[in-house]
Amino acid sequence: MVGRYLSSSKELPAFTFSTKRFRCFFNKGVAFYAEYNIRLFLYLLFVRFDAVCSIDLDTILAGFYAAKWRNKIQIYDAHEYFTEVPELVERPKVKAVWEKIANLTIPNISFAYTVGQGLQQIFSKRYGVDFGLIRNVPFAVNETLSKADLDAVLHKYKIPHTDKKVILYQGALNDGRGLEEAIRAMVTIDNAILWIAGEGDLSQELRQLTSQLQLNDKVVFLGFVLPNDLKAITQLSDIGLNLLKNKGLNYYYSLANKCFDYIQAEKPALHRNFPEYQAINEAYEIGILLDDLSSASIANALTKLLNDSLFYKQLQANCRKAKTVYVWEKEAVKLIDFYDNIFKTQPETSS
Repeated sequence: MVGRYLSSSKELPAFTFSTKRFRCFFNKGVAFYAEYNIRLFLYLLFVRFDAVCSIDLDTILAGFYAAKWRNKIQIYDAHEYFTEVPELVERPKVKAVWEKIANLTIPNISFAYTVGQGLQQIFSKRYGVDFGLIRNVPFAVNETLSKADLDAVLHKYKIPHTDKKVILYQGALNDGRGLEEAIRAMVTIDNAILWIAGEGDLSQELRQLTSQLQLNDKVVFLGFVLPNDLKAITQLSDIGLNLLKNKGLNYYYSLANKCFDYIQAEKPALHRNFPEYQAINEAYEIGILLDDLSSASIANALTKLLNDSLFYKQLQANCRKAKTVYVWEKEAVKLIDFYDNIFKTQPETSS
């Protein structure tokens, strides 16, 4: 697994696979993408591999040309509709560059998969490549952590104990995530506290907004949280937030990890009324779908979950049913089959 190391990066836990992280001179913008892909390409020229899997468009050039140069297998894992992320939708010239990269590479890659049925259909039609479907769902969580373990996580992240209900947002603090509206909604919510786990482009702005609205007692920023610790924090919460603005097809067809994390922890959540979440909610009703992202709509939905205990318990029961379906143990079988089929049909190449 290859990535990059930032000054804010945490130490990686012990994995069963090797890892490599580049310390880049540039960490954003054109310079970063150019540097990272060049360094990744040079790394791939000399490291042993049989196949390289590029995660999203920002790593596809290095993988594509390294595989081509060494006559290896190239695979594309599309976690999102990269050219439709808000940061590109609002910058048409930059978006056009990434679309050229996509059109240059993806149609010439034989093996690809993505995370949702909507994106699977769009990509397969647009690029003429048969995309597989591998949903990014968590491992089954069958045991609750002990009070001592939960207290240890609270202490680690300096989270104050609270008797109030906990609303949780987990993920990047980036544009289009509904975070400003969620914070403003807390003005009218008196019996709950909002935990925000993650960092991103809006980290400073959201903290400033919280101070301006005098909500420091209602909104707690947890910063970066390690995956295993996030499970504990999700267990400690009561309601999940997965609020996306309709700012491009990437968000509209999203199927966020956090949706399944909330289900696995049996936490009813607020989601947008977008296709993938509609399908899940029609099958199991695991939360409330919002048609708009106003602070008033968010506050009304939160009030419903906080005050209607019968409705909340019914959603929890539905989560218990859904959590047996959306688990990595089942999805992993599909992923292993995907790779098995690649290597069964491809001739062996020298390293």
